[in-house]
Amino acid sequence: MSAPTKGPGAPRPLPPLRFKPARDCAFRRALQAEAEAYLRTDGGHRYADGWVYLKGAGLAGALLASYLLVLRADAALPFALALVACLCTAMALALNMLHDAAHLALFRSDRLNRVVRRVLAVPVGIDADYWTVRHVHFHHTYANIEGYDLDTEPNPFLRQTPFQAWSPQYRYQHLYWPLVAALSLPYLNWYSDWADRLGATPVGAQGNGPGWPLFLTGKLAHVLLMLVLPVWAAQHAGIGWGVALGAYFLGQMLASCVLVSLILGTHWSEVEFFQPGADGAMPHTWYQHSFHTACDWTPRPAWLGYFLGGLDKHLTHHLFPTWNHRHYPALAAIVARLAPQHQLRYRNLGYRQLLQAQQSFLKSMGAPPRTGKKA
Repeated sequence: MSAPTKGPGAPRPLPPLRFKPARDCAFRRALQAEAEAYLRTDGGHRYADGWVYLKGAGLAGALLASYLLVLRADAALPFALALVACLCTAMALALNMLHDAAHLALFRSDRLNRVVRRVLAVPVGIDADYWTVRHVHFHHTYANIEGYDLDTEPNPFLRQTPFQAWSPQYRYQHLYWPLVAALSLPYLNWYSDWADRLGATPVGAQGNGPGWPLFLTGKLAHVLLMLVLPVWAAQHAGIGWGVALGAYFLGQMLASCVLVSLILGTHWSEVEFFQPGADGAMPHTWYQHSFHTACDWTPRPAWLGYFLGGLDKHLTHHLFPTWNHRHYPALAAIVARLAPQHQLRYRNLGYRQLLQAQQSFLKSMGAPPRTGKKA
């Protein structure tokens, strides 16, 4: 799955995994047939349409407006609120546009998708290429598989699978997990991307990231636009630079907490986890694996779903990752109807149910295992 890098501390390649072949899977045939029939009645392509582009333009306009408020603020509170709003709007824009571009589902042109995701990654702070490898090639292919899904890697703060070692602090992870979620984006920006670029992670070992000039350009652009200029504007208006830094990190943490809670909950809620054997063989097809490891959910009020970029239809997204999120309501209805006919369990939770399932999962993973060693 990943190529080794040079040096004594380079990550070792993981053995390849093999799902059962899906070409003879009756569910796959039925799903593809109905999806193609739907597509013929809805414009004939899987990409975004004018309404999605209009939504993106509106979010981009809101981002620009909040940024101008940052630069023009003459008091600490309006400045801080504008910068927090700017960073949260940048995340909303990434949810709705960058995410689809990473899956090559925004435009027909792969090159245009790459340009858009790199531009929209600047205000968020991530490196778009490394994030795409992490998200598309690791998480989507190997969701909830120990050692392969990098979103559930072992760490000192969260125990996310029954195969990971236990430590006493995990008893309280159901209480402090929002703080971990809030720190995830700063961690990704300021540590993980750099580790990827230095080849110290499986993502970096893939060799699909940007060269140093493009990587540094993205990082410097983020620092300039979201830190240097706001700090300059704050001092010019008589606002302390500490306010600017505090608002920056508060905005990143709030945006991060919202994003992680929307994504990880769908892979924690009454799902299964897998630890492949030495031969790398999985006991089911990739389509069945998606049902074992994800669910859809319904936001309240329902209009919030418009701004989530399809993340509420998360199982549907895993089944149709290269389709634009505008199609997900129709595709989810098809999945919900076909799944019981093929002995597959389709789940669409309310958000309260999703949160309750998250808490139950974190408590169960935080409880001391009856057998096994402490970390």
